[in-house]
Amino acid sequence: MIRQAPPYRLATAGSVVVEPWQLLLDDTPVMLGPSLDDWDYRTDLTLRQSVTVDVDLVRQGTGLPESAKLTLAMVWTASGSGLKAAGSRITLPKSGTTQVDLGAVLPGSQLGGLLVLETTLALAEYCDTGALASPRRAGSVLWTDRSSTRLQGDAQQFPISVVDFAKTEFPDDAGWHVEIGGDLDTATMGALILLVNERKKVLVGAMRNAARPRPADRIVLSTVYADVTRTLVEHALRDRDFDLDTTYPDDSMGVTLQVLVDRLFPGRSIDHLRRRYEQAPAAFATELQSAVRIFEETT
Repeated sequence: MIRQAPPYRLATAGSVVVEPWQLLLDDTPVMLGPSLDDWDYRTDLTLRQSVTVDVDLVRQGTGLPESAKLTLAMVWTASGSGLKAAGSRITLPKSGTTQVDLGAVLPGSQLGGLLVLETTLALAEYCDTGALASPRRAGSVLWTDRSSTRLQGDAQQFPISVVDFAKTEFPDDAGWHVEIGGDLDTATMGALILLVNERKKVLVGAMRNAARPRPADRIVLSTVYADVTRTLVEHALRDRDFDLDTTYPDDSMGVTLQVLVDRLFPGRSIDHLRRRYEQAPAAFATELQSAVRIFEETT
């Protein structure tokens, strides 16, 4: 991995000490692990992290004078929604050692996929004094720490995130979008997510009732399932590196697509399916509707 070194002095090792992120459950803190298996998009996350900063040591390492304003902040990013937002931002004292509690309440509807938490110590304002090679510009990062947690919804096989499409690159009135990233070796849970537009109340309601759907919910869910399946199968067929015989890593996109294609079209070769899709895409789409048994479970 190539790391870019900033053209200024950084905080020395040991000047900032972070405790692991904690998740508050009914005000009871528990350690935030590498994954939250029971999380779903209806669950907001209340997070907290304790950070100890030796401000004198930071100034010694960076060459910044006591007049330079320092701030400690956290930023979260969710790969599922593509959203990034700030949490706590706290100004540090001019000197001494201080303990800071950072925190944020992350809306479940804006999360999904891989949640990355970044804690940053930065120069808050422009500083034109200080030692040689000390940072000058506001926002100069003096120290940073990153941790991540995999969020897995109650639909374990398919990450889902409900977001406001007006805040995304997608049309405001679209219903859903299947986000596919990475390659065939990428872990499925990190490469695949269904984004649902929170403005579509009928759709969101059907998703929330998925465990015990009403007849109207079944129609919506069947439509979404058919479209998501078509998107995945077409993605597999467009990828010339995909086939049914390659050994992909466990839980990877390659394995997920192999299982899906083999289940929908048992006994048919990938070359045959690819030709069918390329030569008669409309007919192939209709065959896919039959394969997923669209609306068959709606009555």
